[in-house]
Order: sequence, then structure tokens, then C-alpha cells
Amino acid sequence: MATQPVLSGSDLERTTIHKLRTTILPFVLLLFFVAYLDRINIGFAALSMNKDLGITSQQYGFLAGIFFIGYFIFEIPSNLLLQRVGARVWIARILLSWGVVAVLTGFAENIFQLYVLRFLLGVAEAGFFPGIILYFTYWFPRREQARAVACFMAANPVGNLVGAPLSGLILDHAHWAGMSSWRWLLVLEGVPAVVGGVLTYLLLPNGPEEATFLDAEEKAWLSEELARDRKLLGGVREMSAPEALRHRRVWHLAAIYFTMIVASYAMVFWMPQAIQSLASGGSNTTIGIVVMIPHLFGLIAMLLVSRNSDRTLERRRHTALPEIIGALALLVLAGAASGALLISVVLWALLAAGIYSAFGPFWSFPPEFLSGISAACAIALINSIGNLGSFVGPYIIGAISHRTGSLRGGLACAGLSLLISAALVLLLKEKGHDRAASWGRTQSGRTTDGPSSRAGKRPRSNVSRSPRVPS
Repeated sequence: MATQPVLSGSDLERTTIHKLRTTILPFVLLLFFVAYLDRINIGFAALSMNKDLGITSQQYGFLAGIFFIGYFIFEIPSNLLLQRVGARVWIARILLSWGVVAVLTGFAENIFQLYVLRFLLGVAEAGFFPGIILYFTYWFPRREQARAVACFMAANPVGNLVGAPLSGLILDHAHWAGMSSWRWLLVLEGVPAVVGGVLTYLLLPNGPEEATFLDAEEKAWLSEELARDRKLLGGVREMSAPEALRHRRVWHLAAIYFTMIVASYAMVFWMPQAIQSLASGGSNTTIGIVVMIPHLFGLIAMLLVSRNSDRTLERRRHTALPEIIGALALLVLAGAASGALLISVVLWALLAAGIYSAFGPFWSFPPEFLSGISAACAIALINSIGNLGSFVGPYIIGAISHRTGSLRGGLACAGLSLLISAALVLLLKEKGHDRAASWGRTQSGRTTDGPSSRAGKRPRSNVSRSPRVPS
């Protein structure tokens, strides 16, 4: 009778991680792409919506940001519910509800209705992003987390790469049934969320124990690796929810993320209008294609930086240095807001590279000292506080632009915010990193970027002890 060949430790690691990368990551990336598209398409809708409804730059800044107020209020409760009821049911609920609200936004008749619907969209989507970050801790060992987060957050630049020209095409060509093209833009880009919700309920496993794509030996290896990470990082312990929310390091990370996101959404919501002001006579489709360029550059930089961060297990400099580059680009952009289109695109590209590159290393900080329910609370708090920057950034730029008639002052404020974020990262005390890095270098037959030290040996496979999802 034929027996299945025994995999060496290195082969088992490679096959397991490969399955996670090719099964879990593409699916959640697609979901975040849909979410991100619904979140940012208001920036393209504004190219014609603002004129149709008589929306001022200050009102638009408030409209772009009010999404994140609802997001902020319901973020922590949503993540706690995900931890309680499971990822599959809760993420499916999030997708279905935000898809419905996104479609309804296309039928708003005035600025007040838009305010209400954008707020409700934030309520509906609350918990999705931090829920997925928490979900990754169920699947990926620490040395894989920055790349996993970066691949997931590639939905940001990919959303702009695909969404920018798609939105431009819809604005130029969708004039059906007497509806304005910006309305069709919001409706058509909301429908995929509903479809995604159904697929999530049918396909997404709650954790490794439900993963039909992993065999028993792979599940046992993964459980052992995750347990080893928790043991290695001695600071990781189960805290209560109130303890996590009072933790000084959690609030430090929240301040870093807030100041980072101020600049991030200044880029997302105002870049199309800034490009439009320089591309005189360009169609919406042309503007969409030009806006693609910085996001493509940012995507490439993001993947390279996160890969190197995981290889070295270094997080602080991999977060702070890209932010400094992005901040300098924003400050120069503020001084040349009415300059040549080519120079502007190069500066926007440096900004995109700086911001996107910082995301993966940054989101590797929380699992270094939190797990389970404390991680659910803390990640949600960091993201919700941080995303208040998504309200503050667009609103400040809109208010300054309304008073001065120029984007310069607002872009300069966003650049200073990104510099502050970088400074806060450099002030962050390393916790667990030094031990982890030295452990990775000194283990026999194992480095931080190499395969398991058990290469050539069959790892223990306690089949009777099923792997446990952190709770």
C-alpha cells in the first residue's frame, strides 16, 4: 500500500505558507479592493458631482471625511463581534451592508443626504480593515506578517490603479436613464460589495481548523509556529479589553497612524482635483490614467519595503524612512502646487511610495505585544483613532483651499503631519524585536529569512491536538 511521502521541515513550511499566500491573501485583497473603491470613488465623483449639487470645497472636505466618523464610532464594537461570531459571518455582513449603502449614495439629491449616507457607509464598513489584520494573526507567523499586510493593503494602490481609469471612463460615458454619470459611478462600484458578501459567507474559513486547503500535518505545523511566536515574544499575553485600551503603546501607535493617515487621505481625495487643475482640457479618462502612475509606483515600493522588513524583522526604520520621503515630497508639492504636470506627478509618486511602504511594517507592531481579545480591541482602536485623520486631513485641506483658493497650505499641513508620524515611529521603543531578531540569527540552521531550523526533520504532528485560533 502506497504511503504519502514525509515532507521535510523546510518543504512543509514552504508548502503551507504558499497555500496561505495563494488562498487567503487573494480573496481578502479582492474584498478590500471593493471596500476601498467604494470609500474613495467620491474623489472622482466630485469632478462632476460638486458642480451638479453646488458643493463647495469646504463642504466636499467634510463630505469626504464624515465617512470616518461613523467608522470611528463603531470600529471597536465591530471587531469584538468579529472575534465572537467568527470572521466569515461578520465580514460577510459588513460587505452586504456597505454595498447597499454605497448603491443608495448614487441617488442622493443634496449635500445633506450625501452627509448622511457617507456617515452610514462608515458605520457599515467599520471593523473590516482591523478585522482582517486580526484575522491574519490566526494564519501567518510573525516573519510573514508585514508581507501579508502589504499584500492586503496593496488594495489601496491597486484600487487607485484600476479605480482611477475605470471611474474616469464611467464619468465620461455613463449617461443612462437620465442619471448623471457620477451617480452611475457610485451605483456600479457599490454592487460588487454585495456579491463579495455572498462569496465571503460561502468561502471564507474562520481559521486554520476550518481550512480545507490545509492537511493535518500543515495545520499542526502552523499551530506550532504561531505558538512559538507567542512564546518567543515574551511580552505577548492575554490582556483584558480595558487593559489593551489603556496600554501606552497602543495609544502611541494610534498617534502614529493618525498622523500618517492625515497625509494618506489628503493624497487619495485631493490628487484627482490637483491633477485636473494642471491637465488643462484633459478628459476625466485622461486624468484617471495620469492618477494611476503615482499609485503604481507606490505599489512597487510597498511590496519591496515590506519584503525587506520581514527579511530583517526590522520595523521602525522601514516605517519611518518612507514616511520622511513622502513628507518631503508633500512639502515640495505644496511649494509647487501650480507647477508643471510632470513634476507634480513625480512628487505624487514619491508621496504614494512613502505612505504605502510604511503600512506593512507599521501593522507588524501590534502582534508583538498583543494577542486574542486584546489584539482585537487594540487593533480596532489604533485603526479607528488613526482614521480620524481621514476626516481631519481632507477637511483641513478643503477649509484652507476654500479660504485661500489654493491647495498649497493644506498640502503643507499634511506634509508636516507625516513628518510628525515619522518622528513618533523613531521614538517608539522596540519591544520584542531585538529578542526576535537575535533568536532568528542564532538558531541552528535557521535565519530570519530562511526556512525552519527543523529542515530535514519531520516536525511533531500532534494530530489529536487540533490547532487553536487565538481567542
